[in-house]
Amino acid sequence: MTTTVLRTAPAPQRPAHKDGNVLRWLGAYSASAVGDNVYYLALSWAAVRSGGAAQAGLVMAVSAVPRALLMLGGGVVADRFGPRRVVIGSDAVRCAAVFAVAGLLLVASPGVWLLGALGLVFGTVDALFMPAVGALPARVTGRDQLARVQGMRGLVVRLANVVGAPLGGLGVALGGSAAAFGIAGALFAVSLPLLISLRVRELPDDGGAGERTAWGELGDGLRYIRGHRVLAPLMVLVALADLGFVGPLNIGLTLLADERGWGASGVGLVLAGFGAGAGISALFLTVRGRVPRAGLVLSVTCLAGAVGVGAVAYVPVVWAAAGVALLVGLLIGLTGAVCAALAQTEADPTYVGRVTSVGSLVSLGVAPLTYPLTGVAVGAWGTAPVFTVSAAACGLAGLFGLCSRGLREAELPR
Repeated sequence: MTTTVLRTAPAPQRPAHKDGNVLRWLGAYSASAVGDNVYYLALSWAAVRSGGAAQAGLVMAVSAVPRALLMLGGGVVADRFGPRRVVIGSDAVRCAAVFAVAGLLLVASPGVWLLGALGLVFGTVDALFMPAVGALPARVTGRDQLARVQGMRGLVVRLANVVGAPLGGLGVALGGSAAAFGIAGALFAVSLPLLISLRVRELPDDGGAGERTAWGELGDGLRYIRGHRVLAPLMVLVALADLGFVGPLNIGLTLLADERGWGASGVGLVLAGFGAGAGISALFLTVRGRVPRAGLVLSVTCLAGAVGVGAVAYVPVVWAAAGVALLVGLLIGLTGAVCAALAQTEADPTYVGRVTSVGSLVSLGVAPLTYPLTGVAVGAWGTAPVFTVSAAACGLAGLFGLCSRGLREAELPR
């Protein structure tokens, strides 16, 4: 048996929000998350300016496809080489690629082909980065702190969504797409020294990583998940919930606002309600640090959140819809954070990257396929039936969790 030696992180004696090692990870994740939002705004703006709406859609698709296709492989790489090493390498490549495009845009107008190449590189590297960054918390803190870390991560995601787009817009306004790409690259650069300074636990190799092929390790990870009494039903719940939730939130809500005459401000108000609710849930988990009877709680909140998803389409006025969205954000936000914490605490440390990659593939690869289906369905049957069917899918996720004894009885460590 071989041993993978990494820089050792002693078991923290303080809560995660007071642990300097966790705070360095959080700072790096914050800079990277804001940089992601700035980058995607800069990419879409530059693509529209260079070639129009159709070319912009193509550029964004070129970025998304490799991420979806290679995500599972990214989990294998994170487990084989260690998530810290993979995150540092992939973040460095993202930083260099974005700075290179910013420099080219300053001196020339290379056109859509350059943006497509950037999207391809970024999407490919993201397939490595995302499973690795999701697996890092299990290496930088104790199992009893992972729920709190997921709450902190949720707060960062909400902050990045609020700050990133305006920051990217400011960059475009002041110096065009080149300036916005430069801001994104600078944020990725800020995260690098924080990642390098992280202390991570050493983990014994599970005995054959060096002898198995990547395909063998991937198959081993999928078999591990399939045979796990908590992780297997948890992945099913995540898939059903995301398939039922992301379409109404990202596409259906805009169509609903147009149908009701709420306008863009109405969409913003409802989304703000959801974001506030999800932020409150993340703050609750950050402060409390643990949810008793976690498996039961996430199943019940998913089921209750499904009712809210369906109710949004039947509320006649925008302020009431925002109130319902606030409640949905509270419930679904708590569901997502507890799901992530359970996935990390239940998974054997040598499989965390592969477990993370499966969850990420569902959320970022499969669930977005519902976008065009949601649009077509709303055009054919209207918003209320589509929201109702989507709510049923979320509700089915909650019922599945309640019916799965392993998941229903799952607990977070004390």
